[in-house]
Amino acid sequence: MARRAAAEQVAGRMTTGPATTEPTTTVPVTTAEPVPVRRWITARVRILLWLLLVTAVAFAAVAMTTRSILLRDVDNRVSRLLAQETGEFANLENRGKDPETGRPFTDPKRLLEVFLERQYADPDEELIGLMEGRPDEDPIQLTQQREIDVPRPLHNDREARRRIFESPDSTGTLHRASGEIRWAQVAVARPGGEPEAAFVVAFHPGREQARANEVFRILLAISGVALVMTTGIGWVVAGRILNPVRLVRTAAAQLTEQDLTQRIPVRGRDDVAALAETFNAMLDRLERAFAAQREFVDDAGHELRTPITIVRGHLELMGDDPAEREETVRLVTDELDRMSRIVEDLLLLAKAERPDFVTPEPVQLAELTADVFVKARTLGERRWELAEVADGEVRLDPQRITQAMVQLAQNAVQHTTPGQSIRIGSRLTGSRIELYVADSGPGVQPQDAELVFERFRRGTARRGARGSGAGLGLSIVRAIAEGHRGQVELRDTEGGGATFVLVLEEERT
Repeated sequence: MARRAAAEQVAGRMTTGPATTEPTTTVPVTTAEPVPVRRWITARVRILLWLLLVTAVAFAAVAMTTRSILLRDVDNRVSRLLAQETGEFANLENRGKDPETGRPFTDPKRLLEVFLERQYADPDEELIGLMEGRPDEDPIQLTQQREIDVPRPLHNDREARRRIFESPDSTGTLHRASGEIRWAQVAVARPGGEPEAAFVVAFHPGREQARANEVFRILLAISGVALVMTTGIGWVVAGRILNPVRLVRTAAAQLTEQDLTQRIPVRGRDDVAALAETFNAMLDRLERAFAAQREFVDDAGHELRTPITIVRGHLELMGDDPAEREETVRLVTDELDRMSRIVEDLLLLAKAERPDFVTPEPVQLAELTADVFVKARTLGERRWELAEVADGEVRLDPQRITQAMVQLAQNAVQHTTPGQSIRIGSRLTGSRIELYVADSGPGVQPQDAELVFERFRRGTARRGARGSGAGLGLSIVRAIAEGHRGQVELRDTEGGGATFVLVLEEERT
């Protein structure tokens, strides 16, 4: 025992003292290298180009459709006008009477004169009468006819009059270098060898078509202005939409192993906001993973430093006496076993972050509770009681639950004396499953209620000579409970003591 005390004094001298001489655990520091960024066309520019392309096509389609509709309206109006004039002339020819004689018309020239005298031409319209054999002479025309604003009206175009008069068609379109003419004619023929004649209605659609083209040009100009405005608005909107994406890129470029605190502000409820939330959640997971890694390294270094120092101290002080050497080997073996348990517990806690930490399966709760009770009875000479057993089939990991319950039972054994009672049980309360271990020991002080579940921490009222653990047991229990999407609770025991309860959400099979 003196040898052990001397070794512990050496360990104390090696583990205490100024902070500058204490061995420290170092974590490799990696320097984030800048990620090369390829300078291509940015997403903002691509979105803007596609927007402009689609908008330009839409504006062009609207302008061309409007022009087509206006030109079609011009054609329809001209067709109605030609049909109306020729219909009125045909009606006068068939049913009209000469106002001088009171009898039907017998002279085509007289018919044309009377009709033209009664008509009033519309803008861009010509009403002309042509006689057979004399198409090159001046036509009979209305003296009140409006002046036609075209380079060469039909009544001044002898060749055009001849082509229309000789045409077998009743209507048509005459294409000239001086302008297009829409025309219609009604042939006049009388029996008895009277000369034949024709009434011609000519319309010059150039001005109407020019108006349609002018509207088309105005629409194109408006579309150009709209495209310019769309460019500005689209640039701003695309920037606002892609701003979270740029923040994601910037945050990703700034991330290092030592700084995972960057987060992206989430605004709105659209897909981009969902992307930002997903990225933030990923950073949370990374931060927890790196924190767990650092915690594992720090905890391992902190807890393993003392047994390593004790082992070194015993080996350095070991003499040639066989009994002393045997005692040293025993003490070193104990410390190595303790180091092995610490490493296994730390590895288990590190594995708790993995998704396969628990593997639920259908389990009979009553059978699981009975198995835990049977295994716990071998931990120490206590008055073990199976308080209550819940009946039902649930989904959980039986090995992990058994490990947690046995750990709680071991904790109860360490803080009770032989003869004191320890109760184990399970129950179903509503939609929750509760498995508990209740002891009759000194209990846990209120200020230690959360402290006891932290790594390498023990409650003040429950420290004692019997507490030989590293302070990882309840941390493991909590990790197993959280792996089942549950929790571990500390409750008072009636008559004194502590009750640790695994509270799991019920998942019936």
